[in-house]
Order: sequence, then structure tokens, then C-alpha cells
Amino acid sequence: MKAIAFDDFGKAEVLRLAEAPMPQPRPGDLLVKVKAAGVNRADLLQRQGYYGRQSYGESDLLGLEVAGEVVAVGSDVADILPGERVMAIVGAGAYAEYARVDRGMAVRVPDGLDLIGAAAVMESFVTAWEAVVHLGGAAKGLAVLVHAAAGGIGSAGVEIAHALSARVFATANAERRIDVLGLGAEAVFDYRLEDFEQGVRDATGGSGVDVIVDFVGGDYPARNLRSLAPGGRLVQVGLLGGQDDTVIPLALLLHNHLRLIGTVMKSRSAVEKRAMVQRFAQGALPMFADGRLKPLVGKVFPLSEAADAHRYMEAGGGFGKIVLDVAA
Repeated sequence: MKAIAFDDFGKAEVLRLAEAPMPQPRPGDLLVKVKAAGVNRADLLQRQGYYGRQSYGESDLLGLEVAGEVVAVGSDVADILPGERVMAIVGAGAYAEYARVDRGMAVRVPDGLDLIGAAAVMESFVTAWEAVVHLGGAAKGLAVLVHAAAGGIGSAGVEIAHALSARVFATANAERRIDVLGLGAEAVFDYRLEDFEQGVRDATGGSGVDVIVDFVGGDYPARNLRSLAPGGRLVQVGLLGGQDDTVIPLALLLHNHLRLIGTVMKSRSAVEKRAMVQRFAQGALPMFADGRLKPLVGKVFPLSEAADAHRYMEAGGGFGKIVLDVAA
């Protein structure tokens, strides 16, 4: 099969279209003919050598999410058949014509959703659902603040909170304010020029928000806790701004009975990852079926131009998910 390979870590030009062996499904796997693959920041880090040569028990090829058609199933799989459309998270191997998929990490693609769009769903929306709903407890009438809301997971978080009829606030740069407002945010604070603490106070009449989903870290933790209403939850998903020596206001944490929750998908066990996908399937998948949630596709590249897709992401990536069209 055709796949994207690289011989040495480095810049995007190390990526090349090559022949690779077909993946062999295990008893609990699906073999999927890939139509499209989502491009994620982790792909760039893997190409650069950030993870070393670890394959986490999966393919050495790049790619963490696929959408396509099932062509074969393992001996233990009885609830899905060849010919069905699925979208899935994989440990690796999405940048290829065929991928091996753990059945527990795959869901059926809702009718009306094309496979290019489906390739933009799983990594972003499964992670966002876990942070916003399962851990954050967002619900109708609550106030939610999503940081880095122009990113893949952040924008999914805004969509989810809005679909649940929560009040949604967000941070992003000014160039993306209109885009994020279009996803359902009530107000978007420019993180470079505006103080989101003051913005939250003004927008909530001083009461604060119930849930904050943060991908930034840096000096945000203390500011986040000061922006929470009593009983509020801060869900820390990433550290785009690095780690900071800012002192956590523990007295405030105790007095306002706040909760600080950390989460990341990559380090979870297979059982935990399957549980995340199941929660997403039960809660979010019906919203894709009826149109309350929609994938956000920004730019599509053919598989052979994976290097250009990586360069595009490194240059800023626009708004919306970058997708590789494997069938092009």
C-alpha cells in the first residue's frame, strides 16, 4: 500500500510517499480502507523526534485519526461488518491507504457526514467532550470559558458547550474572534491585549464561570482559579504556554471548594481510551447526526502532499482541521 514514511527525524521535507506493508488486524481490530486522515500537532512532534522511536505498540507510520470503510474485521469483532463507514483514533498509521483500528476506538460515521469531515472529528471532539462534559460537567445554563479556542480541541470545546446550551466565553487572537464567535461563543477575549479575568468578571456580573478548559498553562492557573465561581472546575488539558512558577492560590481553592483536574489522552491505558470514545459516542455522536455539532475542516491536502500539510500547520494552519485526502 501507499503510505507516508520518513527515514530520519527532521523538517517536513523528510516525509515521502512510499510503499509500506499492509497492516494485519488482530482479533479485536478492524482493517479500514482509509479515505481521509486528520493532521495533528503530535504528528509534527513525532516527525521531529520528540517521541523518539516509540511506536506505542502500533505502526511506525504517522497519523492518529482516520475515516474510511471497513474491509475486514478480526475474529473477536461481531458488531460491525465490512462495508460500514467508521471514524477512529489510532495509535499510529493513519497516513496510509489502509489502517489497523482497535474496534473500541472506532465509531460509525453518522449519515450525512462525509468522510473528509469525519477525519476531522475524533481527536478533537473526543478530547473536548472528555474535558468539557465528563470532567468539567458543562451543562445547560452553566458558564464555560475555553482557552485557545481557535485550535482544534478548543474550537470543538466551544461547539460542545454551545450545543449543550451553556454560556460560552473564550480566548483567542483577534484575527480569530469572528470565527470563534461563529461557533457559539458569547464573548471572545484577545489573549494578547485583553485581561480575560476582567472580561469574565464583567460578563458574569462578578460571579465567575463554572468550568474552565485550559490548554495554555504558563501563568494562567492562578488567573483561572480567580475566574471560577464557587464549586467551579478547572480542567487542564495542555501546556502550550509551558510551565510557570506561579503560586497556586490554595486558600482560594479551599475557600471556594474549587477543583483542578488534569487530563491527557496519550498517556492513558487502552481501556481508558476506549471508555473516552464510548462516552463520546453516547453523548456527542447524536449531535453530529442531527447537526448540532459539525466538524470544522480548514484545508485539505492529498496524501502525497503531507509535507505541505505539515508546513501549513507549522505556519499557523488557518482555522479548522487540516485533513489528508488519502483517496485523492
